[in-house]
Amino acid sequence: MTFRILGLDSAIFVPLFGLTESELASRGVKRMWVDSWPGFPDRIEVADVPVGESVLLLNYTHQPADTPYRSSHAIFVREFANEPLDVVDVIPKAMERRTISLRSFNSSHEMVDATLVEGRNLKEAIESLLSDAEVEYLHAHYAVRGCYAARIERV
Repeated sequence: MTFRILGLDSAIFVPLFGLTESELASRGVKRMWVDSWPGFPDRIEVADVPVGESVLLLNYTHQPADTPYRSSHAIFVREFANEPLDVVDVIPKAMERRTISLRSFNSSHEMVDATLVEGRNLKEAIESLLSDAEVEYLHAHYAVRGCYAARIERV
């Protein structure tokens, strides 16, 4: 089964790029400097940010539907990232090297199923969840901290 993994649209975050610390703080956002690798996975490019670069730590509503599954959590975005990930049948290294929680949703944005999987086995888990005709899309989360990682869809 063919699937697509999508990073977040950078346009959502561009208004935050380059703001001062106090301007960011007034929006509930914190700038951090990457001091270890891997450790700061960006949600636009779905890649670990190199040491020395800046990331913004902010709360993001990754499941905006008005259901009991509406959800938001802290995420990192690489400051000035501009090309959202859009890959077919490829597992990004940032996801491959981590334990991932996969959650499947139907067209009403209700959760259908979920599984916990090591990133090296992610392709098989994605294909298994997407084989259910009721499933419209998946959300991947980095399991240790529970942060949203990416959206996964059938192609």
